[in-house]
Amino acid sequence: QVQLVESGGGLVQPGGSLRLSCAASGFTLENYAIGWFRQAPGIEREGVGCITNDGTSYYPDSVQGRFTLSRDNVKNTAYLQMNSLKPEDTAVYFCATPHEGGFPYLCPRSASDFGSWGQGTQVTVSS
Repeated sequence: QVQLVESGGGLVQPGGSLRLSCAASGFTLENYAIGWFRQAPGIEREGVGCITNDGTSYYPDSVQGRFTLSRDNVKNTAYLQMNSLKPEDTAVYFCATPHEGGFPYLCPRSASDFGSWGQGTQVTVSS
């Protein structure tokens, strides 16, 4: 059974850091790109980055320079390091992998091109 499980969320003060993990089971994560998304109440889901199977990363301007993606293919796990956190980073964070077929090792342009999603982990940035 294909499964993605996020962990590492929590409450952090503004300016603090968190590292989220995305553990995969039932498939080999190294064959896939991994996207990270977030969703806050009342706000449209936002992509916060994507890493290809060979480690090339892409970030939106909103997190560029603060968030860093990485992956450990031996552990079948991906990571999202978040630094200099702001209250507006508060959201549920999800990891996802592209649909089978096509080029699942590349980062898709659209969230709709991701087929497997984790359940999410809450990140709250507040003093």
